[in-house]
Amino acid sequence: MLVSLFQGLMLRRVLWLPARYRSLRLLNQRRSLATDANNETSLIRNMALVAHIDSGKTTLTESILHKSAYLVAPGSVDTGSTTTDFLPAERERGITIQSASIPVKWNKWNFNLIDTPGHADFGMEVESASRVVDGAVILIDSVEGVEAQTKGVWRQLDRYGVPTRLMFLNKLDRPGASFRSSLVSLLTHRLHSNPMALTLPIASFNAEDYMRAEPGIQGLIDLVKWEIWKWTEDGESAVQPLPRTVKELETSGIIPASHPILPHLVSARTDLLENLSMYSDELMEHLLALPPGPSSYLDVETSAIMPHLRKATLSNEILPVLCGSAMKSIGTELVMNYVGELLASPMDVRLDTESAHGPLRLLAWKVSWDKRKGWMTFVRVYSGTLKRQSSVFNVTSGQKEKISKVLLLYAAEAQEVDTLPYGSVGVILGLKFTRTGDTLVDTRGSSNTSHTSLRGVVPPPAVMSASIIPKSHSDLDPVQEALYALSRTDPSVRADMQEGQLLVHGLGALHLEIVEGRLRDEWGVNFEVGSRRVSYRESLGPGPSSNTNKWATEVAGKPATIKVLMTVEPLADDQQGDPIWDGNLVLGPSGQPLLSPDAFRDQLDPMANIARGLSSSLSNSPHTSLPLSHIKIHVTDYSLPPDIPTSILAGASSTILRTRLREAGMGPVLEPFIKLKISVHEDTMGKVVKDLTENGGEVLDLASDTTSAMDGGDEVAPYSTDGLYIPPEELSPSSAASASSKFSIGTPRFKRTIHAVAPLSRILDYSTRLRALSGGHGLFDMLNAGFKQVSDTRRLEILREIGRA
Repeated sequence: MLVSLFQGLMLRRVLWLPARYRSLRLLNQRRSLATDANNETSLIRNMALVAHIDSGKTTLTESILHKSAYLVAPGSVDTGSTTTDFLPAERERGITIQSASIPVKWNKWNFNLIDTPGHADFGMEVESASRVVDGAVILIDSVEGVEAQTKGVWRQLDRYGVPTRLMFLNKLDRPGASFRSSLVSLLTHRLHSNPMALTLPIASFNAEDYMRAEPGIQGLIDLVKWEIWKWTEDGESAVQPLPRTVKELETSGIIPASHPILPHLVSARTDLLENLSMYSDELMEHLLALPPGPSSYLDVETSAIMPHLRKATLSNEILPVLCGSAMKSIGTELVMNYVGELLASPMDVRLDTESAHGPLRLLAWKVSWDKRKGWMTFVRVYSGTLKRQSSVFNVTSGQKEKISKVLLLYAAEAQEVDTLPYGSVGVILGLKFTRTGDTLVDTRGSSNTSHTSLRGVVPPPAVMSASIIPKSHSDLDPVQEALYALSRTDPSVRADMQEGQLLVHGLGALHLEIVEGRLRDEWGVNFEVGSRRVSYRESLGPGPSSNTNKWATEVAGKPATIKVLMTVEPLADDQQGDPIWDGNLVLGPSGQPLLSPDAFRDQLDPMANIARGLSSSLSNSPHTSLPLSHIKIHVTDYSLPPDIPTSILAGASSTILRTRLREAGMGPVLEPFIKLKISVHEDTMGKVVKDLTENGGEVLDLASDTTSAMDGGDEVAPYSTDGLYIPPEELSPSSAASASSKFSIGTPRFKRTIHAVAPLSRILDYSTRLRALSGGHGLFDMLNAGFKQVSDTRRLEILREIGRA
């Protein structure tokens, strides 16, 4: 049977062309620092673990730390003993709230591993991590497949150009887990057109467990290195090479002759090599030169495959796919082996201006506060070597900073080092003014290149706000100082004063809840929280275009007229707003997008001051006090009298824009919408749909499985399976049981998936509503869908809500 199958595959090789991837205690004596100055940059892997919430990122991190001898035993999210989730709120809730970076030594490689949150309310943490990593491991729950936030974090990786990725299909020990369906969901949701399975799961080494549809995972087949991995109940692994001929494979007894996986091994390896050869002429020639016979592909050595696999991964032509169970530490070693083999090093992605011996350039990708250490700034070294007790210049803010210490941070534990070499990630203490996204350079550097800003980190727009009420007048200043400090650690938190009311804005209800807790626990301020409300936006009014472009004022007692020429118009339907400008499009004289005020290297630059003025006016409408969005502003020219400081341009541009906005009248009101993916039993689907429509929602799609697209409005076909190895469903036996009534007792209750879009203001209590509507069986995911214009009736309701009608 294997011989005939091989002959068919050999024929297809010629004809087919594709359609074109701790612990309760630390072992300080055994761990080694991942970013030592003597380590080679090519062996550094800056990588993040990203995924939808509850996909197992923190559990995989614990497993990695255990397998790398950093921990005696892995911690558990359920018991609150994990290394990276060390905040009290994280351990209490069992979720990751902030990203945590840990250096890990694995074989010859040095990993800077960043564990990120999966909840959309903490998307800023994924944004900042995505900016500095060169590779990512995306986790998928093998029962659920691709979920809403899986696509969200994938887009964030795209936005920051993370060059290499690896997919880990997790939780294969759960009932209903399916290796095949998870792989297909990558194609259905169009994450990548060429996912390539590098491993196959062995649910059990007892073939009868497959017949009984027993869930589980006990081993893996490494198709590249042609090895079989076996795990014991306590997570210990053993690896054994597989025979290189079909006959020995069938008779060796390594895999029982009756085992269902045996007939699929030759075809799986053949498909992998055939597919990979389409991206390497050298590998193609190697395969064509093989002698005829079913064993030829099995005899191809790893050394002949890995360079081509790495090259195809670096060019994003393939998406390597691994599988296992992080909870049982199954597959962890393979994940880290392939991260080292395939993901990019700093040398693979460096720019021409980057060098280990060049002028020092750092990017501050995260800022946090510690009661003992003070302000901690997480940085990546993009050029040169960082030394402690040195001085740096903040290109973004134009300020000089003094570095007191350089640390490697093992989550909540710190290790002080003397240097931080090129390409590595670490923490510096002593910086007083640096914020997330700032560029730092050596104060001795004088070249224009070294003083240019690196690309920063853009915070997601706030969609919800709450009033903060100090308990007494003496508490006002401490509350405001705490909010400033918190917004420095989390740029997605924004605080302002509107009509004498102090408001804090965030990414969702959970985000604001965490903000409230951190203000009380970390900064110890006294306040009360008012009612929460959605953050609305206003757009440009319908009034006639104004030609106002002058501002008359007095400077040093002398009259002065400042002129700022600009056009102001609504954003066209086919134009995209800039997230830096909260959905507005602001262009400079050259027609290129204008930098945000803080992003200018020279804060005395006239355009920096104009940008500061525009930002001030756009943050508060003269009609409703709402932030303004979906407006296109093109600054074409400016002029001011001689001997007048350029800082006057900030007031001039702010006044001119505000005047024109006032003359245009009140514009359309925009409301934040969210996409919903709701899973309910079929008999309660009608009530859920009715509730959605009654609350302003729109049903986009009704599906009977989890492979339907979350973006119900995206009418695009899935990627083709042509030329890809898609394993049969029987390799995940319990998935067949969950889909077939013959394994069920009585009549099964089918689940349906509802894809809808709804205004966020109507979904604030949706968890309680859905629980009541579905008898406690309903589940839902949310994804930000942006701001949309509301009807006249809804506009009046919103104006009444904010006290403007």
